Amino acid sequence: MQALDDYMLPCLNKKLFGVECMGCGLQRSIALILKGQFIDAFYMYPAIYSLIILFLYIGINIFFKFKHSNKIIGGLAILTVAIIIVSYIIKTIN
Repeated sequence: MQALDDYMLPCLNKKLFGVECMGCGLQRSIALILKGQFIDAFYMYPAIYSLIILFLYIGINIFFKFKHSNKIIGGLAILTVAIIIVSYIIKTIN
């Protein structure tokens, strides 16, 4: 998986301004999941698992329509955005 690390895009926000963006760590977190390092992936980007659940649910919902799917997708999206914002705030404070 070392070859995967060679193709990661740099964060332009961090490169240009020296400040991490809210998406910093997402690529590395996905790479850690592919390596089987699930706890490290969570520490790298805490919203990774809620994002995966959200995208899986949206993908499944394309083929199988569920009752109240809009509310479930909205709730998962709000949860994911909240996790991203809270983890970003915690990251910038430290």
